[in-house]
Amino acid sequence: MKHRTFFWFFLPTGLAMLVFIAAPLVSIIQQSLFAPHEAVLVTVENCGPFGCKEETTIDQEATTALREAQPMGRFVGLDVYLDRGHLAVGEIGAAWRTADSMGAFLGTLFNLPFYRALAFTLTYTFVCTPLLIALGFAIAISVNALHRHLKGLVIFFSLLPMIVTPLVGSLILFWMIDSRGVLGNFIQYLADDPELSLKASSPLMWVSLIIYGIWSSAPFAFVVFYAGLQTVPKDTLEAAQIDGATRWQQIRFVTIPHLMPLVTFVALIQLMDNFRVFEPIVGFNAAAHATSLSWIIFNDLGGETRQLSAAATTSVLTVLGVAILLSPVLLRTWRDFKGRS
Repeated sequence: MKHRTFFWFFLPTGLAMLVFIAAPLVSIIQQSLFAPHEAVLVTVENCGPFGCKEETTIDQEATTALREAQPMGRFVGLDVYLDRGHLAVGEIGAAWRTADSMGAFLGTLFNLPFYRALAFTLTYTFVCTPLLIALGFAIAISVNALHRHLKGLVIFFSLLPMIVTPLVGSLILFWMIDSRGVLGNFIQYLADDPELSLKASSPLMWVSLIIYGIWSSAPFAFVVFYAGLQTVPKDTLEAAQIDGATRWQQIRFVTIPHLMPLVTFVALIQLMDNFRVFEPIVGFNAAAHATSLSWIIFNDLGGETRQLSAAATTSVLTVLGVAILLSPVLLRTWRDFKGRS
């Protein structure tokens, strides 16, 4: 493709990326360096029949004028990044100096809101991603081996998690794991504990969220792998069968190598998607047991006192986290591309 043709072909996409990706990213980086203005306090003396006393009040006019003059707030640099609500450098340093064991240090670390959310986010990402890829591949292999009259029906049921809205799906599963729900009652029966509640246990809630994440995202991997299976060279499979390869050997040495680019693609998409986990936490009402980086952003932006600087800082850290997660996969893809070229 000629450079001029490629330029006009890429121009609409490039403009959309500038407007919807680059501009918001620059905006949140800028906002994260500013903090809201502190209220202007004045001391006034009020005198009454029983004497005079001084009172400190907020000068509304001066505070409003200051905010109008500097709408972004006061410049604080990296102070918001380093405060207790984010990287908590001071608190971590103090905990490291005073902790008598690694367990005590980790306990202090995971009591900090950012690191508690980061722990769940990383756990959710690194557990869900490989399992949903494996499940999606297994479903694709199974469906591909079915008789053509059964494929349509099985594909329909396999895609149901994609049809259901994520928030609605999480609410349905949340009701099912309630002590009065179908799954909740069944788990109590298996554990022989009528008082067992998934909603009251942080580990069980984490497991429930991860299971929901795998269930809701596996259909995407299934669709991609099922489409890829239609491109596997039949001559290669027939040659493997003639050589006496078993079903598993055909999958391992022919199908999987052929689908590796798709595995990389699905891994990239799911790493980004799982790292911003949010809907299941809201649907399961699980904020008391599990929070994520996206939930922190939502929490900072909610309520009457919106903490824009804190939300922007968490957003920047989330973007950096996604970039770090994707860098190994992108580097491998680049090396494969250079090797082929």
